[in-house]
Amino acid sequence: MSKESFARGVALAALLATLCGMADAGVAAPTGAPACAEAAASVLPEPAQCLRGYELDPGGETPSLLAALYERNGTLVENHHYAEASRVMDCAEAVAGADPAPAVAQELARRRGVIEFRRECPLQALDWFKRALAAAERSENRLAQGKNWNNLGAALLRLGDVRGAVQAQTQSLALLRNVPGESARPLNNLAEIYRDQGDLAAAVRYYRQARDAHLAAGNAGEAAHTMESWGAALLDSGDVVGGEALLLQARAQMVRDGNRKYQQRTDAELARAALLRGDVAAASRWVDSGLAAVAAAEGETAPAPLQLQAARVARLRGQPEVARERAGAALRALAAHDSDRPALLAELAAAHEALGQWPQAMAALRESERAAQALREAQYDRETRWLQVRFETAERDRTIAALASGNQVRTLALWLTVVSALAALLGLTVFFLRRQQRARVAEAARRARLDEEIDYYRRAAAELGVDRARLQAALDSREDAVLVLDGAGQVLAANRAAGELLRPGAAEAPVGRGFGELLGADDARGFALALERLEESSAPQRLAFALGGEWLQGQLSESGQGEGSLVLGLQRAAAEPAADAAHDGAHDGAGPAEPLALEVEPAASGDEALRQSFRRALVELMLAVVEAWERSTGQGRLELAEKSRIWRVTVDDGRLRARAMERYLSLSKLPRQPRWRDVLRSGYYVLAECALEEPVRGELQRHVDAVLAYTRRNALV
Repeated sequence: MSKESFARGVALAALLATLCGMADAGVAAPTGAPACAEAAASVLPEPAQCLRGYELDPGGETPSLLAALYERNGTLVENHHYAEASRVMDCAEAVAGADPAPAVAQELARRRGVIEFRRECPLQALDWFKRALAAAERSENRLAQGKNWNNLGAALLRLGDVRGAVQAQTQSLALLRNVPGESARPLNNLAEIYRDQGDLAAAVRYYRQARDAHLAAGNAGEAAHTMESWGAALLDSGDVVGGEALLLQARAQMVRDGNRKYQQRTDAELARAALLRGDVAAASRWVDSGLAAVAAAEGETAPAPLQLQAARVARLRGQPEVARERAGAALRALAAHDSDRPALLAELAAAHEALGQWPQAMAALRESERAAQALREAQYDRETRWLQVRFETAERDRTIAALASGNQVRTLALWLTVVSALAALLGLTVFFLRRQQRARVAEAARRARLDEEIDYYRRAAAELGVDRARLQAALDSREDAVLVLDGAGQVLAANRAAGELLRPGAAEAPVGRGFGELLGADDARGFALALERLEESSAPQRLAFALGGEWLQGQLSESGQGEGSLVLGLQRAAAEPAADAAHDGAHDGAGPAEPLALEVEPAASGDEALRQSFRRALVELMLAVVEAWERSTGQGRLELAEKSRIWRVTVDDGRLRARAMERYLSLSKLPRQPRWRDVLRSGYYVLAECALEEPVRGELQRHVDAVLAYTRRNALV
């Protein structure tokens, strides 16, 4: 330590006790924080009178009048005339009326909040911003909501509620994220919050996002403001090179835009960066540039940061008198609670010290400390008041809740019981309804599957019928008269010769009718007897009958294909046959028609064991068909034969019988050439037409599948 510095310290210590009560006459003492208890005018002015006072036409349209008042209000706030700005808002509120639209109410409340915020009354500003947010939510204006959340965050930060401020700014960012240019404001405010908290990395991240948002929206001037704050933050952290680079970019854009006001602040920051580098000459050039910008703007005064850097440069260049004058002038222009006062007072003390004015230096230092203490106390008071408000609000809510619970415990308990019962009833109802719905869905699915199965069974039954097109082609190739019948005597197909023989001059043969229906009563009985004999024996049966006034002879035989179809060959008789031989189905003689050979591959014979297994499967299937029919309908096998129209019903000793079907219910009575197609058709008929239980349906389907397996294996189909 030099002798000069040591002597200066001793002198300052010696004078400290003497100067404790003194104050520098050239320094205005702070007058304390502004009174924030003032509320908006309870009685609004008469609209026409206040409009004339502002030289506005009372007969103009309300939106135009409000726009003019808003503009006047903004000018007054920028020039720190807050009382007059409040009176302008009183006039605007009177013009808007008692019940303004939500958008108008939102703007009125927001501007009131801005006035209070600028008056350093963040608690009152917070209340106005909340009102503005509520009005914006009523009008569903996302842009206004985002701006008011941003204002709420600024007020909460001023009250010391950092957590609430971050939450409010985050909500604002969520609302304004997709609005071009608007998301930059909450991003910039988030950067300022993290900068104040010492988190430089987070602050830089948000500064960069804010700058990019401004540039994406084409707002290069606003991007320059963000870069100016970003550069100042880097200077505070000690990154002089990075901060100075950002400040130079910001200043270049401000010069292009002609924005002298913000250029002055940027020049001040560049001067600070130069001083941090120890380059007093460069700092002097930046100060001169900023002061020149002030001189170019009429009616403006140099901002406090520029005055501070000008005083420092003058002092470092050996001009302490100039430094003292600049610091004193800047202090006289500042408000008592301005945040720049402590730094200017400290610089003033340094100027007094450089001039050897020790008492004045000590007084300025004490004043600087008092100003800083006043700012801290003001911040503390705001935070305390905010905590008090939150506590009182919570206590009021708790008291209201306690009173409500104390006075209405029984009522609430009763209502709770009723609501619980209703909820339980509703839950049970929903449970049963869902259960019924699931049951209905399951039943619908089951019904759909059943319908598909029924449709399949019907198609399968139809496919088991003889291919009439093939039969017809085979029959038409023969010159003799031939008919193909099923086991019940129904005509399945007939060639042209048979059609001409049976119905001369008719357009078509009697296909689809029973052959016995074409005959007289006695001949029909003889034909039925021949069918029965053919079931018991494979020997051809000869017939003679009268039809259309002439006598015909016929031979009834099996087709030889193992499918249960019959072939009836016909020819004209030379004379009426003898009565005893007319219906003799067993006499000898060459038949008029040899058995018909259909164009179908013959069924493979297989070994005897396989054939016996197939016959047993047929009997089991027929028994299962009859059992399923009787269990589902309560009717007998005779009704099955009649309704299915698969099996022939005959009269035996005065009673109806389905003798052909009964032969398929016993292995010993099963015909040598069983009509397995008719057995399968019977199974398909019951599956398609009867409402069967699932076990019964499954058992019947199993027997059907067993028969189908034999037929496929032995090429019977």
